[in-house]
Amino acid sequence: MRFAKRSSIRAGLLLAAAFFAALAAALYAGSGVTLLGAARLIAAVAALALAAAYLILAQRDRHREIEVELAGQAIFLEALIESMHAIAAPGGHDAVLERARVEAEHLFTAKAELLGPHEQPVAASNGRQGILVPLRVRDEQIGALHLVRTAAFARADVARATVLADFAARESENARLLEDAKVREAERARLSEQIVSAEQDERRRLALFLHDGPVQSMSGMALMLDALRESVAPESLPVMEKVLKQHRETIRALRDLSFNLEPVVLRDQGFGPAVKALAEQLGLEHQLQIDVDVEAAESLGEKRQAALYQIIREAMSASIRRGPPTRMSVTVTERGDGGLLAEIVDDAPGERRRSTFAELAERARTLNARFEVDQKPDDSGTTVRVSLPAYATE
Repeated sequence: MRFAKRSSIRAGLLLAAAFFAALAAALYAGSGVTLLGAARLIAAVAALALAAAYLILAQRDRHREIEVELAGQAIFLEALIESMHAIAAPGGHDAVLERARVEAEHLFTAKAELLGPHEQPVAASNGRQGILVPLRVRDEQIGALHLVRTAAFARADVARATVLADFAARESENARLLEDAKVREAERARLSEQIVSAEQDERRRLALFLHDGPVQSMSGMALMLDALRESVAPESLPVMEKVLKQHRETIRALRDLSFNLEPVVLRDQGFGPAVKALAEQLGLEHQLQIDVDVEAAESLGEKRQAALYQIIREAMSASIRRGPPTRMSVTVTERGDGGLLAEIVDDAPGERRRSTFAELAERARTLNARFEVDQKPDDSGTTVRVSLPAYATE
């Protein structure tokens, strides 16, 4: 606009300069120019000046009209952006369309109503004008926006209403997809909770069965074998001692299995003491240092703590089988998004059999957690990561 103003001024100056140049030339000619010729020249210059003045005034009026039009478009675009911001506010599918209807009334100073995909609007009466703008998502009409007002709708109004309707349709579809995703995620969380609960209940049942059944029976058998040892012939004592040793090792293995299925410490004292007790047991048994920092996991529920404990126990056992390592650490920290990150780090050689990690990944999926394995390229250690979502701590 400023450029147009400068162009008009320059044109006026050039025409004025031409006028004065022609007048100066006529005066310079002096007596060589007749009176009639001078009059004609002055008349031509005057006509040219009048034409130039008319053009300048016409251009000035046109530029003012353009300025007003551009200012109106700028104001409307600002209002349209604000309306889009309001439409995109959080809410469900129906809430998005209702906000679009309200914003359309404000933008076009008209009465707006939402229609269904196959619903027809009522004809406007009393000289009122109406337009019907479809709401489409992927070439499928999900409804329509009907606008009615006294003033006629220009072509620009129809284009603007179409832009608003397209944006509202996309936002409503996004809101619907988000609602469906939340429903599916809730269902997935419920099913995962059922899986974890069923697994934990089965572990508890097996642990109680082993402790109250086979372990008690074999312990009684051990007592009877100890009593019979005194009456066994001397030449049979080595065989008897060997049988007793294997018997006691079997009892110990069954007790360890019962403890691993459902650690009593985990049930009675919590997650932190259970992991520390496991680390002390494995550290003394295999002569390695294990650092433990898992206090952040206390925010988990009982069933999720049990599932995470089993993942940590199996990851530590796998590390010892393939190594053994000389140092290991187990940490559970809070992530910035509210979730938890469990890491089991060791300096043992890499695992050749991937089945162990596949089993751990399957366990992590029951918690809706992300499972990662990072093995150093020089075969000098492995890091197992389990990332639990934020809602796992709720």
